[in-house]
Amino acid sequence: MKRLIIISMVVFFCAPFSSAQLWKMKRYEAVGSLGTSQFYGDVGGYSNGENALGLKDITFKQTRFNVSGSFRYFIIDDVAARLSLSYVMLHATDERGNNQDRGYEATTSLFEPALIGEYYFIRNRERNSFLFQVRRAVSRNKIKDFFRSIDVYALAGVGGAAYKVNPNEALEARNMQTGGFTAVIPFGLGAKLTLDPNILVGIELNSRYAFTDYLDGYTSDYSTRNDVYHTFSVTFNYRIRTARSGWPSFR
Repeated sequence: MKRLIIISMVVFFCAPFSSAQLWKMKRYEAVGSLGTSQFYGDVGGYSNGENALGLKDITFKQTRFNVSGSFRYFIIDDVAARLSLSYVMLHATDERGNNQDRGYEATTSLFEPALIGEYYFIRNRERNSFLFQVRRAVSRNKIKDFFRSIDVYALAGVGGAAYKVNPNEALEARNMQTGGFTAVIPFGLGAKLTLDPNILVGIELNSRYAFTDYLDGYTSDYSTRNDVYHTFSVTFNYRIRTARSGWPSFR
């Protein structure tokens, strides 16, 4: 009887601590994403005085797409690092804006490897729930269940962009730089919703500041800043079990 009481007490006091470490069992995530891209360069657009916050430059005509694959590792519970490789298509045209008479247009393809750090200032509670890890608990309170299952994070990192510009004839006649490699600084916000113990879906808004002004193959005497592009993506995240060795286990 005494032995049973002692065992019960050990389980009672240790269970909260073991549950708090359940996230370590799945420290890795494979991530795929697909979404849109917007470009802010020297071709097209409105002048700063006529375009508060750059909102007038966001148009369907300028929108292109991005696709990305990443591998994430949680260093601690609230901090993760990820390696990513993205393909982003950018488009710029003078057809709409202050410079329609020039008639410049460019489509840019770029491949972007990046190392990104993430800080989770809202963390889903399901990651340390033993019952959730065993089976998806059914809740009648859908709103409460939603907020228990969500992650929200800020991201920043360093990367590069190998880019190739396809200009139209008017822009090509300027004989400017139409390709190369540049450093980029990604930063943004993201959110993920836990659907089951291994699968999460999310959204991510990621901005990049480029260390070049030639992502559209053109710069002017009036340009004071380098090029910037944004991506908005829907993400699919799959948790991978951590082996005893600390490496991901695909069994």
